[in-house]
Amino acid sequence: MRARFPGLPRSLRNRLFLILFAGLTSTQVLAFAVMLLERDESARAVMLTTLQRDVTVAVALLDRLPPTERPAWLPLLDRPTYRFDLGAGSPGEAPLSPRLQVIADEIRTALAPRFPVRFDAVPGEPPRLQGHVVLSDGTALTLAVRPAARPLASWLPVALVVQLVGLIGCVWLAVRLAVRPLTRFAEAADRLEPGRPADRFAEGGPEEVARAARALNAMQARIARHLDERVRILAAISHDLQTPITRMRLRVETGVEGPEQERLLGDLDGIEALVREGIAYARSVHGDVEPPARLDLRAFIESLVFDYQDTGRDVAISCLPDVTMATRPQALRRILTNLIDNALRYAGRAELRVECAEGGIAISVLDRGPGIPADKLDAVLLPFIRLEESRSRDTGGTGLGLAIAAQLAAAIGGRLTLANRDGGGLQATVTLT
Repeated sequence: MRARFPGLPRSLRNRLFLILFAGLTSTQVLAFAVMLLERDESARAVMLTTLQRDVTVAVALLDRLPPTERPAWLPLLDRPTYRFDLGAGSPGEAPLSPRLQVIADEIRTALAPRFPVRFDAVPGEPPRLQGHVVLSDGTALTLAVRPAARPLASWLPVALVVQLVGLIGCVWLAVRLAVRPLTRFAEAADRLEPGRPADRFAEGGPEEVARAARALNAMQARIARHLDERVRILAAISHDLQTPITRMRLRVETGVEGPEQERLLGDLDGIEALVREGIAYARSVHGDVEPPARLDLRAFIESLVFDYQDTGRDVAISCLPDVTMATRPQALRRILTNLIDNALRYAGRAELRVECAEGGIAISVLDRGPGIPADKLDAVLLPFIRLEESRSRDTGGTGLGLAIAAQLAAAIGGRLTLANRDGGGLQATVTLT
């Protein structure tokens, strides 16, 4: 549509408004033109009929009056659009315009055959018509016609403006009612994220909108069931693996000591870590089960940072305003712990910064590690995604830390975003609304 009609606006709202307004305005203009034409035709017919009758009576009267009384009667016979003069009148030209020709034909019909009439036009703006008649006694009589402009009521432009304003208002209201459900659908689709509680779309309004709302709510329910089923499978598998892993560990520990035993124990440690992270990820989908509580964010983050500093970890705070908010403390602690551990693992140092962003609070964990390729910033938030180029398996980790943090952030109504810092390093920001 954009390629075929480059002049159209991009939004559907503006397109509908433009199309409806153009169509209705064109119809209004056409109706106004037809009304003016019909009014002009009616006024012309009335004027010509009146002119024909009045001219017949006036010429007959002047013909019967004595020549000495005729000048006194001339002012009485004058009308706004024509007057009578005794004499030859003003010099004129023979060609007549179509409008003047119509008037001349009516006057000729009224006076014929008793009084032959000769017509000419007097130049000017607008041009005037002169009809020359010779009375019975040979006196020259001139009929000077001044066609009046088409009458236009003073209130008509005001009425047109009022109509256009009403037309704009009706078109705007109709477009708004038509487009608003689409806008609400788009907003609902934007809010739809796996693991985040989704509000049901209101199933009211016109039949088509209610049907689409029911379909959207059914789709949300199917997505939630599908996600819950996958997470339950992951949790069940991870939970069931704990028992055989424990038996394997006991057998290895009671076996022959040596390098082979150490390697097996190391592999079992990795498997146990993976199982624990799998269970943690499964639980993170239901992070909203924790009741929200009023939280002094400054004291909360200071306590978290002090715990790391007490164990000798290099964790610092660069900006921490006094903020109080309602959130789920355990879920938020797990999110920040995962992000801080991630920064310490790959950079050796983590820095926390809290800012009051527009519409919420942004908690950032910054490091000066190797960072993440720009095209992988979204992918690393998925479970079991690792970056071999910059973050080797030798450094540890299961590929679930960022996924758990992102899942918990969504579960408590927030969002986790990653960005590379200028000069190197990563900035992980949790935005809470």
